[in-house]
Amino acid sequence: MIRAQKRQRAGALRLAIASAVVVGGASTILLGLSGWFIVASAAAGLAGVAAAHAFNVLIPSAMIRLLAILRTAARYGERLSGHAAALRALAAIRPAVFESLAAAPPSQSLTLSRGEASARLVQDVDAIETRFVRLSAPWSAVAGLGSGLVMAALAGWLPALVILLAAGAAILIARAVARRFSTPARAAVQTRVGALKETTAALVAASAELRAYGLDAWAGETLNARAAQLDAARLAAARAQGLILMSQATLLGVAVAAAVVSAAPAGAPLAALAGLAAAMSVDALAGLAHAFDQDGAAREARDRLDMILRHRPQAIAPRPETPPSVTILGQTLRPGERLAVVGPSGCGKTSAVEALLGLRGQAALPRSTFAWLPQDAGLIAGTVRDNLRLAAPKATDAQLWDVLEAAALADRIRAAPQGLAAYLGDDGERLSGGERRRLALARAYLRDAPWLLLDEPTEGLDAATEMLVVDRLRERLDRTGQGLVLVSHRAAPTAVCGRRVEMGANAPNAKKLAIPAEA
Repeated sequence: MIRAQKRQRAGALRLAIASAVVVGGASTILLGLSGWFIVASAAAGLAGVAAAHAFNVLIPSAMIRLLAILRTAARYGERLSGHAAALRALAAIRPAVFESLAAAPPSQSLTLSRGEASARLVQDVDAIETRFVRLSAPWSAVAGLGSGLVMAALAGWLPALVILLAAGAAILIARAVARRFSTPARAAVQTRVGALKETTAALVAASAELRAYGLDAWAGETLNARAAQLDAARLAAARAQGLILMSQATLLGVAVAAAVVSAAPAGAPLAALAGLAAAMSVDALAGLAHAFDQDGAAREARDRLDMILRHRPQAIAPRPETPPSVTILGQTLRPGERLAVVGPSGCGKTSAVEALLGLRGQAALPRSTFAWLPQDAGLIAGTVRDNLRLAAPKATDAQLWDVLEAAALADRIRAAPQGLAAYLGDDGERLSGGERRRLALARAYLRDAPWLLLDEPTEGLDAATEMLVVDRLRERLDRTGQGLVLVSHRAAPTAVCGRRVEMGANAPNAKKLAIPAEA
């Protein structure tokens, strides 16, 4: 995927590399020329009035001004094009990660908690983005080093050799320190961010129970322990970065001193030129050293994303033009028929419905055939409108109110100050359990599908509300002609079904038994 994004963003990346080359070369030449110009001007001034008047200040000063403008413009171009390529790649990679998570079998996708999935989608993808931004660093380093060697060579071959040796040492030391210290530290940061997010999500989800059982302090200690582990990894990464910076600064100082001494026989102006060329040549390698420092995070992020990016979403099969029949638990239902699936907890009722949807194996029918209310329906941190439109993104407000009426929730939403725009909080936390259930039921009603799959639609409702929901469900089915597969432990909702299948150890031929609901 990264290679594909590099090909797609090739134009912007080439512009970033070209700009980086200009930045690296212009910066080195600018500082070296400035050093020569200052020392040469001083020497001309000290030589007397005639020498000072003979010294041509116009050409060097014009070149310095030109190089400064080129460096500024090229640096802007490098940042603009490099970040544009990285952000566009990010916009392609992050949805691909989410799609792969969604396409993975439940046995794999459900092993990732919310916190860990968030870390993959945010921190890991961000590490890849940083790698994109750094793609121009080697080219800038080569341009800066090459320019420095050429300028130092004006003072002799020895200053150029000094710069070359210093640059080689800087690269080797930065690479060695990064492999020894940065790589494990950065990898640990990526992993521990996921662990902290995972723990936070789990404890926040159980916050009410933790307060009820007096475990607030334990939860705080647990979070602090995870945070301390992350801080330790970040501290190790900062120390590794400090070692790299210290080695670069030390080599820069040594290179400048050695270049000045070796270029001294050529005169003070050329010695100043060689010294500053040495400084900029080593400094031009800073971006490369930083890339080495970030390699651990990028490599760990790549490996963690590779574990996810194994699945590709299948093409959405078109829904049959005429409503199809459905087969579940050995029963074939014609369009418009209604089946109640009953039995004790844990006997496989929900699994049978999920198998019908293709969540546990290959689906026999396109998922667009079904509108589904899962047993554990999730709500997003958004408005009522946002949550309903997950089932039909283009639904009008009139359609939203219609399904809310069918789920016996319209009066509650109308009473909210913002109505459909009311914010529900994370997982609908501002609604009661029964209200969240009815909102999810309304969302299932909103989906235009020939079959309804409802798993415990009246769970958590009082008797009066349950009867209202059941009556409106019956009316809706009579009006739309939708078929229904209903899973429930309660008698009231199963009464809308004309057929019934009982599951469980005590039900003879459980997966094949179908008797009229009236019996």
